[in-house]
This record gives sequence, structure tokens and C-alpha cells, in this order.
Amino acid sequence: QVQLMESGGGLVQPGGSLRLSCAASGSIFDFSTNAVGWYRQAPGKKRELVAALSSSGSTYYADSVRGRFTISRDNAKNTVGLQMTELKSEDTAVYLCAARWLASGKYDHWGQGTQVTVSS
Repeated sequence: QVQLMESGGGLVQPGGSLRLSCAASGSIFDFSTNAVGWYRQAPGKKRELVAALSSSGSTYYADSVRGRFTISRDNAKNTVGLQMTELKSEDTAVYLCAARWLASGKYDHWGQGTQVTVSS
């Protein structure tokens, strides 16, 4: 059983930066050979895909974060990161990482999420 664990969330002022990290525990899981994604969910809103990174290195960003967020892998640490800059109040949400894209069209493994609050 693979468990994903996010870290790095917190309270930040508008215009600030945060870096989220996602690590795997339990069964052996190699991020470098799997598609990964970061989602977010704000209160009363649908879960939204923020950024994704394919196994070949292709990236996807939601229009709302393109140019401000960067998804990346650290193969040495076997983690996935989300660098967030120029944060806005509307970025406030629980951020979740997901990994291993299935043929059914969804991710197989999910983390519990980390809270990001952007407020002055």
C-alpha cells in the first residue's frame, strides 16, 4: 500500500511564496517513472487540477497558476514538489498530491492534503 504525504503548507501573505513537497511511504514507489499531479480544493468548490507532470516530463498547468507555479520531481529524494510564487488569496485551498495515472483516467494514489492559506 502506497501512502502519499504532503508537506510545506502554511499561512503566507499575498505575493509570497511556498514550496509544497510530496513523499511516498509504505510500498516502494518511484515518482520518476510515474505521472504525478497536484490538486487543490477550496471550501465549497470542486477539486481542481493545478499542475501535472507526466512520466516523460511533460507538464500541465491550470490557467490560473501558469507562470506562478512550477511542478518538479527530485529523483534523488524521490519526492515531487510544487513551487508556488506570487500567491493570491484565491490560491487558498487544501493542496493534494496524486500519483500513478490509471488507464481508467484517474490517479491511483492520493495524499491527505496540506492547507495553504494566503492572507494578510
